Amino acid sequence: MTLLYETLKQRALSLCRDTGMPNATVSVKARTLSTEEAIGNPEADDFPLQKGKERLIQARFGSGAGQAFTDQFGDYEGPLMEILSMPLGNNYRRSVFIATLNALLHHMGRISGTIHCKDREPAECARQLAAHLKERYGDVRIGQVGFQPRMVEAAAQAFPVRLLDIDPENIGTRKFDVLVEGPEAQEDVIHWADLLLVTGSTVANGTIEHFLGKKPVIFYGTTIAGAAHLMGWERFCACSH
Repeated sequence: MTLLYETLKQRALSLCRDTGMPNATVSVKARTLSTEEAIGNPEADDFPLQKGKERLIQARFGSGAGQAFTDQFGDYEGPLMEILSMPLGNNYRRSVFIATLNALLHHMGRISGTIHCKDREPAECARQLAAHLKERYGDVRIGQVGFQPRMVEAAAQAFPVRLLDIDPENIGTRKFDVLVEGPEAQEDVIHWADLLLVTGSTVANGTIEHFLGKKPVIFYGTTIAGAAHLMGWERFCACSH
């Protein structure tokens, strides 16, 4: 396990101990959400969730709920400390940990925006994101990591964009006039970009460290809500719940 994940785990465990319930056994249920439950009907059919590439799992702890995108999904139930302590050696374990962390911090009132937006909200979020980037950063070159269709569509209308994705069915195609490039182009895209717009699911699939410390980074999405809070990373997620 890398230093980043070790740091994240230690901060999560410290937070748990600070609540006064380090040894409490709490049932946390992570379940796979259907497309309808996850994003409703966004009036488009190009989201990865709709194509069965990824799923959202959802963890519940107390009054909190937290989600994580993952390509390795399934149910899990166990004590909170067990989940926060377990080895994070694959995407399934990382996604269970991340969803649980989001649910814990949501329960504690430390974070909001842990539930994915639905219906027309992804398009509204993308509109707000483009306006935010223009106001804060001006005319910049954006390297986007992860194909979030509405964000690519909105960003490409306002900025030069290069897009990285790991889905072999997307690589080599054009999305909203933007060529989808694969992992082999990663370093070139990072060097080219002024700003990286990175999907929060990178914290669940183990690729997040490829994009930290090289250029300014804004993460987007619900998956990274808790980790961004604990690690001090910038996150944009305007319409999440």
